[in-house]
Amino acid sequence: MKRNITYKFFIAIGMAVVCSCSDDLLDNDGIAGKSQPISSLTSVAAEDAALTNEDVPVAFVNGIYSLMIQTRTGGSRGHDDFGHKAYDLFSDFLSGDMALSVSTYGWYRSSITEFQTPQDFTFYDNEQVWRYYYRIVRSANNVIENLGGNDVVPPLENNKYAMGQAKAMRAHSYFYLAQYFQKEYVGSEPILPLYIDPITKNLAKSTAEEVYAQMEKDLTEAISLLEGFNRTAKNQVNQDVAKMMLAYVLGAKGGRDVAVAQYTQEVIDAGNHTVLPSTEVTNGFNDVNVSSWVWGIDITENNSLGLVSWWGQVDARSYSYGWFGDYKVIDQSLFDAIPSDDVRKAQFYDSSSSGRHLQPFYKFYGSETWGGESSVTTADYVYMRIEEAYLLNAESNARAGNEVAARMSLKALVENRVPDASYIDGLSGQALLDEIYLQTRIELWGEGKSYLAMKRNKATITRGSNHLSFVGVPIPYNDERLTFEISQNELQNNPFINGQNQ
Repeated sequence: MKRNITYKFFIAIGMAVVCSCSDDLLDNDGIAGKSQPISSLTSVAAEDAALTNEDVPVAFVNGIYSLMIQTRTGGSRGHDDFGHKAYDLFSDFLSGDMALSVSTYGWYRSSITEFQTPQDFTFYDNEQVWRYYYRIVRSANNVIENLGGNDVVPPLENNKYAMGQAKAMRAHSYFYLAQYFQKEYVGSEPILPLYIDPITKNLAKSTAEEVYAQMEKDLTEAISLLEGFNRTAKNQVNQDVAKMMLAYVLGAKGGRDVAVAQYTQEVIDAGNHTVLPSTEVTNGFNDVNVSSWVWGIDITENNSLGLVSWWGQVDARSYSYGWFGDYKVIDQSLFDAIPSDDVRKAQFYDSSSSGRHLQPFYKFYGSETWGGESSVTTADYVYMRIEEAYLLNAESNARAGNEVAARMSLKALVENRVPDASYIDGLSGQALLDEIYLQTRIELWGEGKSYLAMKRNKATITRGSNHLSFVGVPIPYNDERLTFEISQNELQNNPFINGQNQ
């Protein structure tokens, strides 16, 4: 179980140092085209403070990380609005690997699992996704601007690290926006407004090629800026995280498999993280200090999370929807594909006579007490694990024709999950790619990665028998029902988007 290590955000420090700052500092309201408040951050005093006092940009960057776990950052009062992990959950449902098997309270059922949101731009979930990630973009742009702008390398070491983190977080948000709002990568297709400063208020959509080029630029520069950065907490982006982000961007774009293999191999070779051993796969995935976690956050009581959180929606052992009547479970067909001697089979409650059949009782739990001993969440959030590096490395090497390396990376993971992984030695071609995709879905179930893998592998999903809707219906990765719509609010407030084809 997790140790209760208190991590304090330093927004207050930044506020104290820069007295002119207001709530618009990081948590400004509005959507991308509607509002980009800048008055408090672009003052001469703020810029001078950021360039001379290294605590200020560090505080601002930590404020960006705090937005990742805050409720209502998508602009709603819904219990599905709790930062980045909220959209991991959206995507897990859309991928089909997560099923809503019992729906008592109605969260996710019609809007996400029945695909109403992606087919109707007036559904608020579209705006919620849009608003959250653009809020992170605006916050990153404010930090970058106050450190001198996009083309500056700050002279102070901590400022350089802050710049690297801000650029990585901007790219991270554009990556998810691109994944959620474009069916598949087509370079010439206009997809998103590309804001890289905090001043511009309305822009037309840039093409996918332009958006991805900016992500690559930001992450390449972030990797350089973060050289020598020793983070004090795992919620901070370091070089390993930035390299993995870049690998995901290139993998989603396609045709850059050698570079994807390179960056993921560098993360593996760095030796900062180790694959979770077989004895730990039912440990609850609730402690950021586990060596396999590359990026995550230590949640404490000070963060004031409870029912409205990822744990509140998923975990059957917390005081949560997962216990009281909205059951999130592994897709029956995916569960059936897990070999009986695979230790990950035991992550799920296997009792077909129970309504809780295939809940992740033993993969994810935030409490030792069934039903929860407290309404306060202190279980940690995982954003990225080293296992992703091995799987993405295997996938990219397989696509590049380097099947020896692909099998080696895949086997390094799978041999920690089954007694005998020697079957991998005989895999090649499409069979090897299929096995890598299957292992990705099994290993990373419930962690927000199935949707990304589905799109990279151009897969067709067919829901198993324990879904409440669309059972047995083949749905290709680029189906309209799997991609969000630009929201009604954005269309009404950004005349440049309103005039473009949707």
